[in-house]
Amino acid sequence: MRSKLWVGMALLVMAAGLLMFSGCAKQAVKSDAGVSQAGQDAAALEAEKARRAAEIEAARLAAERDAKRLAEEAQLRAARNKFMNEHIYFEFDSAVLTPSAVAVLKEKAAWLKDQPTVNVLIEGHCDERGTNEYNLALGERRAQSAKAFLVNMGIASARLTTVSYGEERPLDPGHNEAAWAKNRRAQFVIE
Repeated sequence: MRSKLWVGMALLVMAAGLLMFSGCAKQAVKSDAGVSQAGQDAAALEAEKARRAAEIEAARLAAERDAKRLAEEAQLRAARNKFMNEHIYFEFDSAVLTPSAVAVLKEKAAWLKDQPTVNVLIEGHCDERGTNEYNLALGERRAQSAKAFLVNMGIASARLTTVSYGEERPLDPGHNEAAWAKNRRAQFVIE
């Protein structure tokens, strides 16, 4: 009986040992699966970080392009405004270009060469002295004088049109020499 007891105890110890080893094996497999899952999670996290970094870089480049485009548009607007707001002035009863008018027209010609699609209306204006008919003719001569200079500077004649407003559109409504000097002008309007 004692031998049966020893055999039973041996079997019990073996069963406990098997149970312990099988439990460890399950934990090891569980642990390997956990390590494998952690590796997959880390790889997915790295891929997500790389994707986000690429999105941020793309957004930064797009913002730089937009800022550059806006700066170029602002610069073009400023140049257009300067072109249209810088008039040339004439002496009393004259359509002859003054040295300051020539300097302004040279700048306008250079800008027009850089902007080959821009067409311009040149308006001739006069002060209030003289008859309406005379001032309309003088305004036309002033506009034509400016146009001829620009054509001589290499601007295509087809891009330039002229009109005379005579004394009809004064820049300064005053009735003195200072006002009249401002009104004897040619203005440039981008069409």
